Amino acid sequence: MVPASVGFQCPDCVRGEAAQQARQRPRTTAGALVALGDGALVTKVLIGINLLVFLLTEYVDQVWQIRLGMGSGADAFGTRIGVAAGPAEWYRLVSGMFVHAGVMHILMNMFSLWVLGPQLERVLGRWRFLALYLLSGVAGNAFGYLLDGADMFSVGASGAIFGLLGATAVLFRVNRVPMQPVIALLVVNLVLTFTLNNIDWRAHLGGLVAGVAIGAGMMYAPPGRRSLVQGLALGGAVAAILLMLLIGTARLPG
Repeated sequence: MVPASVGFQCPDCVRGEAAQQARQRPRTTAGALVALGDGALVTKVLIGINLLVFLLTEYVDQVWQIRLGMGSGADAFGTRIGVAAGPAEWYRLVSGMFVHAGVMHILMNMFSLWVLGPQLERVLGRWRFLALYLLSGVAGNAFGYLLDGADMFSVGASGAIFGLLGATAVLFRVNRVPMQPVIALLVVNLVLTFTLNNIDWRAHLGGLVAGVAIGAGMMYAPPGRRSLVQGLALGGAVAAILLMLLIGTARLPG
């Protein structure tokens, strides 16, 4: 028996009431239960990981960076920031999302994550939001790899941030919120992307397209087939990433 405010309840009754309460909780556009606690937990964790990796890559000795798998023997600069030295280091397509080239780089990306992340996380739910973030970032890096191959050099969370920006545009559209602010932000960021020399436009564009596609699949999914449509959206993103990596690898010299 389980103690209650008045008397006792059987365990099955308690579980039944909990399940009933979960069913009665309102859901968001994407089908996630409305958060009762911290609706930005994943956003905060991602910011913390990015900041931790930045401190490690900036202030930890290079020897320890290599021991921790953060550096490689690609070249002097590559050793410091962790550029892939060969095909065995494919994981850098993921880990490169958490490496930044300077203080301003990480500050701008983390500020953008803090602005865009909480709203999307509350709408999508923690796991969908995390999938959106990671797949957008990897898609951006995969697109860069497809176009540049062995000459690819890209670090930072910008691809993932552009994915969040694209998903935010979808959210505005779904909720019929005026699109002017998000369109203006997109235009400004795209202009900067294609005019500044030290910005990887491939990662930005790839992340943006992935974010729009994944966001649309998650937020436009009909309630009756929500799990299927959202699963297909995520699976399609993974398939597109793998296809870009296969084609990019096939185009490598030698």
